[in-house]
Amino acid sequence: MEKTDTKISTFKYIGKLAAVVVLAASLLGAVTYHFPKNIGDKTVTVIVKQGDSFKSVTVKLVDGGVLSSKAMLKIPARIFGVDKRLIPGRYDFTGKNSYSSVLKKLGQGDFVRIKVTIPEGATIWETAALLSDNLKFEPDSLKALNIYTEFLTEQELPYLEGYLFPETYYFPWGSSARQAAAIMVKQYRSMTDSLWPETITASLTKEEIIILASIIEAETGDGNERELVSSVYHNRLKKKMKLDADPTVIYGLGGLKRSLWLKDLKKRTPYNTYLNRGLPPTPINSPGLAAIKAALYPAESDYYYFVADNGGKHLFSKTNTEHNRNRRRIKGEQREARGK
Repeated sequence: MEKTDTKISTFKYIGKLAAVVVLAASLLGAVTYHFPKNIGDKTVTVIVKQGDSFKSVTVKLVDGGVLSSKAMLKIPARIFGVDKRLIPGRYDFTGKNSYSSVLKKLGQGDFVRIKVTIPEGATIWETAALLSDNLKFEPDSLKALNIYTEFLTEQELPYLEGYLFPETYYFPWGSSARQAAAIMVKQYRSMTDSLWPETITASLTKEEIIILASIIEAETGDGNERELVSSVYHNRLKKKMKLDADPTVIYGLGGLKRSLWLKDLKKRTPYNTYLNRGLPPTPINSPGLAAIKAALYPAESDYYYFVADNGGKHLFSKTNTEHNRNRRRIKGEQREARGK
């Protein structure tokens, strides 16, 4: 009987000891799981590609010194399902990182994003330069999308120029020209879909509104003038007058880093609105929301002309005689300023 009691006591002791060991191991594991490892100021970059296994990613993390053990991530990753839904991207690690923080970063797809600001009125080649500098792809790959039928059909667009919505973006690292363009077109739709009335205007289609908005965007950044500039062009279009818009001429010449010369106005391109009636064939930049609204809802006016003054604004006139008078006045002010 005493031997039996001794065996029972031994088993109980072993059981308690095992429980204590398991509890201690669990506590140690929990502490280790949340305890950060400091890698200092250096940055360890881990690239997760489509189809990469979770095991290969943990190897990169350990080899890079972010973590010390591959095994510590295995079970938590399986519990939270991170091992089955890795999100491709570039993940940067610096400073203090724990197993839990690394797993959270991977699980949430907290990868590197590149901030790029596209200003209102940027042409497709200006946008291509900005994106290529930051996202490291060839500028021509974005410009090529402007005539790439498959992409345009996919996006339900007649061309890409005009629809790369000006905004501050946070692009995933490694975004291609096609991916970046798709993001920008999506932003254009989200910002403008609610704008369009059932009937746009009696004479202009949605595409033509964007073309007109791009000209307005290029002509003025003054919020108090956009609707008036729009009214001039609407009035001229109704009268079948040439638009005589300098920005369209500049666009047709591929952009200019100098002032427009008189002889430029005589160069025949599809965008020369001094020689061709009506709107140019495509937008000349990607206009912002305010310019699009101005194109949709012009001010009511009898103006048919405007000219830039010497203070960053414009003088508007109803007749060519008045317009020429304004031009002479502005040139006189310029001569007077140079003489001082």
